[in-house]
Amino acid sequence: MSAENVSPRPDHGSAPIAVIAGASGFIGRSLLAPLRAWGYQVRTIGRAASSGTHVSWDDPAGIAAMIDGADLLINFAGRSVGCRYNDRNRQEVWDSRVTTTRTLNNAVRAASAPPRLWINSSTATVYRHAMDRPQTETDGDIGEGFSVDVAKGWEREFFRGDLLQTRRVALRMAIVLGDGAALNMLATAARSGAGGPQLEGRWFGHTRYRGIGPEASGPEVWRGHPLSHGKQRFSWVHIDDVVRAIRFIDAHEEITGPINVSSPGVSDNTSLMAALRRAVRMPIGIPAPRWLLEIGMIVLRQESELVLKSRWVLPKRLEQAGFEFRWTDIGAATKSLLQ
Repeated sequence: MSAENVSPRPDHGSAPIAVIAGASGFIGRSLLAPLRAWGYQVRTIGRAASSGTHVSWDDPAGIAAMIDGADLLINFAGRSVGCRYNDRNRQEVWDSRVTTTRTLNNAVRAASAPPRLWINSSTATVYRHAMDRPQTETDGDIGEGFSVDVAKGWEREFFRGDLLQTRRVALRMAIVLGDGAALNMLATAARSGAGGPQLEGRWFGHTRYRGIGPEASGPEVWRGHPLSHGKQRFSWVHIDDVVRAIRFIDAHEEITGPINVSSPGVSDNTSLMAALRRAVRMPIGIPAPRWLLEIGMIVLRQESELVLKSRWVLPKRLEQAGFEFRWTDIGAATKSLLQ
């Protein structure tokens, strides 16, 4: 059964309440109008109780009061990972995910009428660099290092303790394509003529990708992945399919636990960059060996992990439940979003 065929929620006198944490972000903003169209009253949690945000993170009592009696809780809070992983940014990335999720867990636990469903953002980066086989929820290998440790800490806090009245689903999302930082950065490279494949190679070791948290994993000094010659996998998902997947999960009570939200049409880096060049009508695409890429990332204040880690993730559980992705071709997806 498709998400579009789900019947509207029954009206028992007042519309059910959906609480969104992190509603000011790219994905959260994309969900506000659909939630209202699905019949929800929308309440928001954000950094400041202004600009339409109903409750701020520094008001745990207000958060608890808002969640008590809500029907649906969705959490997309988290500092952008589009930054250099210096010590300050590393800690902010960790706290903005783990600490906020802990606050929500405590609020749900204390509620007399807890939400029926809690959907929490996670990341498909939790899986290892994979060139040999795809990673699914049932047979994927958890990786190591900073980004993986953030994902593990995030999910550990989300699934902490028993919440017998609340169904919990963690969205292990691939890179979301839409009006967000990832696509905008890659499209800018394509427009400038630097939209060739990004190539792994030798570079100085560094400690920015070292593990974090109580169960920090991986080596202290990171030196690089095995050579992939631009064939590192690029798992992605169109923002429209993210919204549709949330609607589908809302309607399917059998779905619980970690769920991969990633298009089955996995690309690789070379194909991705070629699709971007076509979308922006740039015939030239200069390849970026790692030494050149790292210099560019210093200027842009980004990390090369975005394009050099091989993310090969498949949405096994969603597809088994009957969900059908609309966007499975990277060329069509990038063209639709960049025109």
